[in-house]
Amino acid sequence: MKVYFVGAGPGDPELITVKGQRALATADIVIYAGSLVNPALLDYCTPECVIYNSATMNLDEIIDVCETGTKAGKKVVRLHTGDFSIYGSLREQIERLAPLQIEYELIPGVSSFLGAASALEIEYTVPEISQSVIITRMEGRTPVPEKEALRSFAAHQTSMAIFLSTGMLEEVMKELHIGGYPMTTPVAVIYKATWPEQIIVRGTLEDIAEKVKAEGITKTALIIVGECLGKSYNDSKLYDKDFKHEFRS
Repeated sequence: MKVYFVGAGPGDPELITVKGQRALATADIVIYAGSLVNPALLDYCTPECVIYNSATMNLDEIIDVCETGTKAGKKVVRLHTGDFSIYGSLREQIERLAPLQIEYELIPGVSSFLGAASALEIEYTVPEISQSVIITRMEGRTPVPEKEALRSFAAHQTSMAIFLSTGMLEEVMKELHIGGYPMTTPVAVIYKATWPEQIIVRGTLEDIAEKVKAEGITKTALIIVGECLGKSYNDSKLYDKDFKHEFRS
């Protein structure tokens, strides 16, 4: 049997993929990423499924469950928040499975930065405003390569989704401003995007930290930065008949 790594989606249990839901429904063992995963997703599992909360487990313990389960002919699902390709600690897990000759399959999920965009009703790539999205984080306990410092990315002044940094929000805003974003740049902090308890706080580089502090938000939130949050765009040529004719030719 295999270990199936499944992206749980941003929070709403209906935003898991069909393939991910089927994996949960047929799993013998599920190891889910603690409070980061909406527990309602576990309702897709059968009553007989054995469920582990990885918040109380170290890497060795997770791999042991995978090894014991697969060798007993059990289907093991490792349920990650959002999509495991972004800050999911995927690589360190699959590299431990290979020497044990344990097969695995990856089932992607909807990342929280995509769920956040829908909750905010925005498009990251707005013509003539922003055509790129930077996904990054502030340096904390886990270091960030010097060439990927937040202020260096800020020089592009494009749309940015910043993970794992809400507890350092004042410092984040300072780095963004030093890097090039004006203090008037729109910012949104979204706590638990698409969950029932979702909270959205909107502001600018200048005042967002104070607003978020007033809401008591310190973690499990995304920071979205850029004019994709602010400027309206009413003169798009994408669906203009002449533009479409030129595109076809």
